[in-house]
Amino acid sequence: VALKRMLNFNVPPVKNSTGEPVWKVLIYDRFGQDIISPLLSVKELRDMGITLHLLLHSDRDAIPDVPAVYFVMPTEENIDRMCQDLRNQLYESYYLNFISAISRSKLEDIANAAIGANAVTQVAKVFDQYLNFITLEDDMFVLCNQNKELVSYRAINRPDITDTEMETIMDTIVDSLFCFFVTLGAIPIIRCSRGTAAEMVAVKLDKKLRENLRDARNSLFTGDTLGAGQFSFQRPLLVLVDRNIDLATPLHHTWTYQALVHDVLDFHLNRVNLEESAGTEGTPAGARPKKKNKKSYDLTTSDKFWQKHKGSPFPEVAESVQQELESYRAQEDEVKRLKSIMGIEGEDEGAISMLSDNTAKLTSAVSSLPELLEKKRLIDLHTNVATAVLEHIKSRKLDVYFEYEEKIMSKSTLDKSLLDMISDPDAGTPEDKMRLFLIYYISSAQAPSEIDLEQYKKALTDAGCNLAPLSYIKQWK
Repeated sequence: VALKRMLNFNVPPVKNSTGEPVWKVLIYDRFGQDIISPLLSVKELRDMGITLHLLLHSDRDAIPDVPAVYFVMPTEENIDRMCQDLRNQLYESYYLNFISAISRSKLEDIANAAIGANAVTQVAKVFDQYLNFITLEDDMFVLCNQNKELVSYRAINRPDITDTEMETIMDTIVDSLFCFFVTLGAIPIIRCSRGTAAEMVAVKLDKKLRENLRDARNSLFTGDTLGAGQFSFQRPLLVLVDRNIDLATPLHHTWTYQALVHDVLDFHLNRVNLEESAGTEGTPAGARPKKKNKKSYDLTTSDKFWQKHKGSPFPEVAESVQQELESYRAQEDEVKRLKSIMGIEGEDEGAISMLSDNTAKLTSAVSSLPELLEKKRLIDLHTNVATAVLEHIKSRKLDVYFEYEEKIMSKSTLDKSLLDMISDPDAGTPEDKMRLFLIYYISSAQAPSEIDLEQYKKALTDAGCNLAPLSYIKQWK
């Protein structure tokens, strides 16, 4: 809703207006691109009048009679580039939207550039959008994708981190969370574990929210925000937890569809990239091997199958794809059958009455074609994705890992020794083995004795594992 409002020059889009949308250009940086791409397709942008969407730092031609909507982070280099656009008189008018709040001094830089370029009248609106987070699903968002290693577990926990670096990381996290609550239009109740990085985030966020509420005229939570403002009694609960509380879960091999796609395939911002393996048979000897095709698919909220099955265990998903395929084939056969009947000869009564009957059926079959095609597209998509996942499961015995780790984590008895699993050359990659052993190490009540540990270490090294993670976890434990 917030993005659509922004693309409509910061006024809420009018429902049922028959008028053509105002044609405009959208200029974003990498951060803006990541925020928009999971939510709005190119078609939706076009429906809103966006004819062209370009990266801020690409070479852009002047389009003097078109308004431009900017959606960027207020960084030095972005501001410089925007000032340059003003000087070069690239567009008819400028709507500047900042992903998170812009500082006073940077605003003055833009003002000076606009005065210098004689373009003050053309800068139509300047807005802080407070949209510095990436929404992937109706109820899930992540903080950042660009430079995400800057706010990762490793960044916070590495031994040589300086205080200023830590402050920067915390500010980045707080800024994103603050933006989220502004967009939600609600003030959270914050809970956190003490003495951890989570507490630092909580304290900073609390301070930022209070400062904003103190200034009643400019508060982001009163007045015409998207939500009902601060006076609603339904306040959300924000629980901030340090990753160290539960290190085993992110290492755990999974068994549900979405988690498997995320674990074994290349899956970012709701888009999965697959390499199709080229067939070897059928190529004459001495011919060059075929190139691997790269395909990417979007797994979004509009994909009914994904919405329904992303949390299902993998075997169920495979079964459902099969069922969808069968129902699709049945519908397709029906259309074919009707077509063949249409070519009837002979003038007997039966045929005529059958014809009028079938005409109605055929009409309904034809009108359901777009739906059929969409169904076919989704079936193909999930067949390909599920097949790719299945190849990983088979080649790495991921089902065995999943069951074994479940047993370790629920402290039930193991039917096969851990050493056998690690030394089995057919089971999994070195990384799989390391993950399994780390889960065992984290979950076990008392650490294995030195003698046992040496044995495990030898087995892991033989399997080609890098032992660095183990020494980290050992020290952490």
